[in-house]
Amino acid sequence: MLPLRPTKSVLEIADRLERAGFEAWCVGGAIRDALLGGQPLDWDLATQATPEQVRELFGRRRTIPVGIQFGTVCVLGEDEVPHEVTTFRRDVKTDGRHAEVEFGASLHDDLARRDFTINAIAYRPKTGDLADPFHGQQDIAAKLVRAVGVAEDRMREDRLRALRAIRFAARYEFQIHPQTLAAIRSSAPHLTRLSAERVQQELVKTMAQVKCPGAAIRLWRDTGALRVLIPALASLDDVALATLDRLPQDRPGGRRAPRRTNNRVAALFLDGSDDDARQAMTALRFSKSEINWSAALVARWREVGDSLSHSLRRGEPDDAQVRRWLARVGRLHAGGFLRLAAARWSAMRDAGQPAPPAAEVRALHRRFVIGRFDAIEVADLAIGGDDLRRAGVPAGPIYAKILHALLELVLETPARNTPESLLAELPRTVASLEATVGTSTSH
Repeated sequence: MLPLRPTKSVLEIADRLERAGFEAWCVGGAIRDALLGGQPLDWDLATQATPEQVRELFGRRRTIPVGIQFGTVCVLGEDEVPHEVTTFRRDVKTDGRHAEVEFGASLHDDLARRDFTINAIAYRPKTGDLADPFHGQQDIAAKLVRAVGVAEDRMREDRLRALRAIRFAARYEFQIHPQTLAAIRSSAPHLTRLSAERVQQELVKTMAQVKCPGAAIRLWRDTGALRVLIPALASLDDVALATLDRLPQDRPGGRRAPRRTNNRVAALFLDGSDDDARQAMTALRFSKSEINWSAALVARWREVGDSLSHSLRRGEPDDAQVRRWLARVGRLHAGGFLRLAAARWSAMRDAGQPAPPAAEVRALHRRFVIGRFDAIEVADLAIGGDDLRRAGVPAGPIYAKILHALLELVLETPARNTPESLLAELPRTVASLEATVGTSTSH
């Protein structure tokens, strides 16, 4: 067995509980991850002490009653890191979303109410004892996710456990025990009992924590969970799933981590429309910024993905064409778009489908990076609305059309982006637009 090394603050909390006459056991994911060779920092404890006794022992300044009705109090360690301290409890009644609990239970009772054997292991720092009544260590060694006790009962108590089992299996590259997998399938029609927020959180955790989330989402699909929770993705194919695995994973604590997770979420909707992404993510209570980011990437993929693919497969496109693509994608979304495109094309190649060669995709990425310094948006033009007004063009909607027409000229030849050149082109541009308007009006 690997040595368990709780943090100094956890040991201090456990020691104070023990000196007050209460057993203190480290429980939950930290034990699991430590046994898997990790170095977890987020340790939780279980104890005989009631929430009020915990608050009295550590004082109001060091305790936060985050879930006192469920027996949980956050205790601030000496390093100000919060740790959940929960009273031994057993479930009295559950409805698939919430549980009513009673205190006064034993450690065994407390572990028996947990979801999976790998999460039902406890460690007592005072004595060094390891409590493992449901053989979680054996399942860790066997790389197996198994429900504690009767799998159907565990899923019925909390429907989210079906999705958690899938995430754990994908994260640690474990298999799911056949009885537990059968219970997940049986639970799928009842997942509507879950709140949208809980489903969203589980989806985001899967995208952030799992190196290759395609396996997890495949199980969501194959067990029927995807059809129930996100109907727009019910027929997600294997190429779409493989795309997820080729996108960079979240880096905990990294500044770019949320954007990487958002890219993975966006990848789920590449075969649909931006409206599909927007509606599904709104239903799951994603934030407006997350929805807008994913919808924008999907819209740009639908708009230019095919033309990009065809052009790259035929050979290296010219610089003007690259600038036009970049203009349609936009500076803000260029990086995310290219990551999505590269991942999708890689998955397509591996599936034997026509897709641009990897070398062409890498070259496009370099050219996009260089092209971002060119004038690719109306705001980059050397003249603007004030210049049009001074040139005698009457104000109105035609301003936008003029500037976009001038941008097309600059995308073709960047050297033309000077006030002199654009103003010289202005009469011809205005005449062409007026002729187009007159022609369309006559028809």
